[in-house]
Formats: sequence, C-alpha cells, structure tokens
Amino acid sequence: MAENTDVVVIGGGYAGVMAANRLMLRDDVTVTLINPRPVFIPRLRLHQVVGATHDAVVDYREILAERVRLVVDDVTRIDPAGHGVTLSSGGTLGYGHLVYTVGSGSPVMRVPGAEEFAHPVATLEAARRLRSVLDAASPAAPVTVVGAGPTGIETAAELAERGRRVTLVCGGVLGPYLHPRARRTAARRLAGLGVTVLDGPGTKTTAVTRDTVRLADGRELPSEVTVWTAGFGVPDLAARSGLSTDAMGRLLTDETLTSVDDERIVAAGDAAAPSDLPFRMSAYAAGCLGAHAADTVLDRIAGKRPAPIDLSFPAMCVGLGRRAGVFQFAHKDDTAMRLYIGGRTGAKLKELSCRFSVKHLADEARKPGSHSWPKGGNRRELLAARRGEAAPTTEPAA
Repeated sequence: MAENTDVVVIGGGYAGVMAANRLMLRDDVTVTLINPRPVFIPRLRLHQVVGATHDAVVDYREILAERVRLVVDDVTRIDPAGHGVTLSSGGTLGYGHLVYTVGSGSPVMRVPGAEEFAHPVATLEAARRLRSVLDAASPAAPVTVVGAGPTGIETAAELAERGRRVTLVCGGVLGPYLHPRARRTAARRLAGLGVTVLDGPGTKTTAVTRDTVRLADGRELPSEVTVWTAGFGVPDLAARSGLSTDAMGRLLTDETLTSVDDERIVAAGDAAAPSDLPFRMSAYAAGCLGAHAADTVLDRIAGKRPAPIDLSFPAMCVGLGRRAGVFQFAHKDDTAMRLYIGGRTGAKLKELSCRFSVKHLADEARKPGSHSWPKGGNRRELLAARRGEAAPTTEPAA
C-alpha cells in the first residue's frame, strides 16, 4: 500500500481552494485547508458588500471537495525544518508538502492620515465596516475614493448608483490597464452616474484628514467618507518563518511555484512571487496558479519533474455599477486590445466572471484535475529580457 502524504494548504481563497480540490486526484493524499474564516469570500464582490448589493459569502460545502479537511484557524509560523505549522489556537500540524496561498489584504497606508481616516475594502471585514460608516453618514455626504484600478472604479460606480456624491481620485490614469477606447467608455459611464473623476499627475493623494483629501497639486477635497483602494498588502507569515520573500513580502518561488528555500513548499495567488516576477493579481490568476501549485506537488509525490507555469490573460472585466461594465480583451502578453465590450453586455459578462470564478472551484471539487486555462503567455520572453538574454524563438500566435 502506498504511503499517505499529508498536505497542508494555508489560505482558503481562490488559489487555496483550487489547490486543495485538485490534490484530490490522488487517493493517498490527505489535505488540510487552514483558513481564518469558516466561509469562502469571493473577493470580486467586495465592492458590492460596500454597496449593499451582495453579501460576498459562500459556504465551503458548495466549493470544497468532501475529503478536504477544513480547519478554521490562523497559522502563526511555518517550520520548514520540522515540516510543520503552528496555529494561533496553540496546536501544530505536520506536513509532507505545504501550499502557501495566504492571499492579500489591505495595504499599509503610508500617506499621512490615511491609516486613521481612510477606509480600505480589501477584506470582508473592512468592506462591512465601510458599509456601516456609509449607512451612518448623511446621504449627501461627500465620498472620495482613492485609487482608480478595478476596485476603485467598481466601488465608485457602486456607490454613485446608490445616489452618493462620489469623487474618484486616480493618482494618475483612470483604469491604467484599459485600452484608451475602453477607458473613455468607463469615464463616460462614471460621469453619467455623477462621479467626479480627477486624473493626471497632480492627483496623487498626499494627506487625508477627518473631512478632507489633499492632492499633490494643492487641491483640498471635502470628504466625509474616504475610501482607500490603492495598493495592497500581504501577510508577513513567510518572512516571519524565515522564508525568502520579495520586497512586498510575497514568497519567492521558481517557475514551478516551488519556494526557492524548500521544495516541500509551493505558493500560489497574490502572495507568490515566481522568479521575483509576480503575475497580475486577479481571481483568474489565483485559480490557475492554485491548480498549477497542486500539479507541482502531485508531480513531486509521483517522482516526476514539475513543469514551469504557463499562463496567459485573455481579458479583464470591470464593473460600472449594476447596469454597465467593460469587458476588456487582452493579448496573450496581458496588454489590452482595442477590442472591448461595454454597456449592459459588459455588465452581464462581469457578473458571469464573478459566478464562474466560484463555479470553477465547485467543478474542481466534483472532478479534480478538470480545471484548465489559456497557455502561451510571454513569460519566457519577460524572464529572458530581465536576464539580458536573447528572447527564445516562438511561433506566431494563430
């Protein structure tokens, strides 16, 4: 009889759940998923928590394979030498392999006053607190959203649809990823909702007070509620455990997603930095990376050589309230095409992307190994360019 292998997965987000489910491909693998909450949080919907249009909670029984053991707890330390983890409750768990999928959360807000007076939305708890603050504020209270990436745009649109007076402070370009054509569509939609969009180099936030937001160009905006969506942070668990991390605290791995320090540890999602060149943060990437991390573990158990990750990004979807959105198509190198879909169809595609991000997990729970993703990204070229090597020869895309 084959020896059983214990695998511990730290973090029950998109990457962790996908990895745990995929590991069920082998009957001789026992998986324990450790997560601080008893429910799954579809983070693509946190702006809807703020807007009171969704609760962003999914029961793990809907998406987690039956053989995966769920432990509701926090990991305070990883012991690579002893192959174990310490829990905040005081217990310990041993492992044969470890999957590090702790995700990301609210950033350290270094702008003066932001930590005290601005409200992040990167976690369920933060989004709920912000909704309570908004509920207590006057309907006419000025609201400022800092940061014009997808979360900032979606939060601003969601609140404006509810009748809030919203100013979106970009700190640069509105929707930096979007093609200029799609960006103009997003700007028109935001304007139609009554959102004041402030973009350009002078719109970097320099200070936040109880009732104002100050910009680099000297402007001072009235703001009874300030929402902070710029930047991100990751837990410091890897660094505290003596593992190598990048400057942001993400676990450093090779291209198979294996820790540069220990081949028993793999990482996926927002807290992973393969070759110190992280993938764009998204639920889509997290799920794909989680699946590949599981494949790396399974290959090692089987005595096979793990393969490097190959992932391309076909699109990005940004919601513009409940009735509009932008579905931005992308080249395989993750740059935006001219082609996009807006309006109500864009909103429907955004909703589908939210639903499918959870459905993919449920499908993998029912049929481990079923999840697949588009290949053929330009990862090899990017790594070669950083090393100063000639780019590898590739065939043109069909």
